[in-house]
Amino acid sequence: MTAYEAPGGPGTEAFDAIVLAGGAARRLGGADKPGVRVGGRALLDRVLTACAGAGTTVVVASPRPTARPVLWAREEPPGGGPLAALDAGLRHTTAPYVVVLSADLPFLDEETVRRLLDALRAADADGVLVTDSDGRDQPLVAAYRAEAPRRELARLATEHDGLTGLPLRRLTAALRLTRITDPVASFDCDTWDDIAAARARIREHGHVLDEWITAAKDELGIDLDVDTAELLDLARDAAHSVARPAAPLTTFLVGYAAAKAGGGSEAVTEAARKAAALALRWADEDRTDAEPGATKPGSGTDAPGTAPDAG
Repeated sequence: MTAYEAPGGPGTEAFDAIVLAGGAARRLGGADKPGVRVGGRALLDRVLTACAGAGTTVVVASPRPTARPVLWAREEPPGGGPLAALDAGLRHTTAPYVVVLSADLPFLDEETVRRLLDALRAADADGVLVTDSDGRDQPLVAAYRAEAPRRELARLATEHDGLTGLPLRRLTAALRLTRITDPVASFDCDTWDDIAAARARIREHGHVLDEWITAAKDELGIDLDVDTAELLDLARDAAHSVARPAAPLTTFLVGYAAAKAGGGSEAVTEAARKAAALALRWADEDRTDAEPGATKPGSGTDAPGTAPDAG
């Protein structure tokens, strides 16, 4: 995975990520919340996609299959609460910045992670967290200077003979924090009603295509920026110039050609350009043949290889 690079230069904002995914999900009846699917993808996988730029991603939970490679950690004892889980995750990180996330954020994306890190770089603070639509702090949608939570967790562990059962506010109250507002990214899924609302939003017209492309890339193991407009234009040209079934078949062939050419966005663009040009040439031939006075090859006196009709 590629470390995040801020405008200040390569490597200046390298970060690790910690995802807390071991809660009991009591309001979901004890369901496996990180594995609940929204838009075809497990909630945990959606969060892992958002922090794909991390140098190391640590998931604090029992191991499970994930769409992206991670390190696994577990608080001792299991179920010891968020501070114990955060402490377990921090022990596996080395970057100067750490993004801390819960595993139930269906709308978190890389842009929010970038905003958190940019705000932290610019602020004289220990951390930056997101506030929700009601103005409430979300300390599990946050970025921290790693030494700050390490220091305070060590202090709390000494004062309380461990971290088990301590609430997150014991940590955040001791840190200098700044905030950004992002009601969408901070939306979390605590209940089945929340899950239903997230699934409904993803299927709204303005979101469904991007959500589907991201889900398909994760499912197929593809890490590639897709120019959706370019491929849709190609599909339209193939459908209109040739026949409707030509659209999906042509886009498949473009993908295959791009893979043979070594993959990457440039290979996709070049293959799409060639296919689009072919579709337009195909349509131009048909229009030329349909012009008044034009004679289709093989159908009249001007057809090559045939003699004029003697009448």
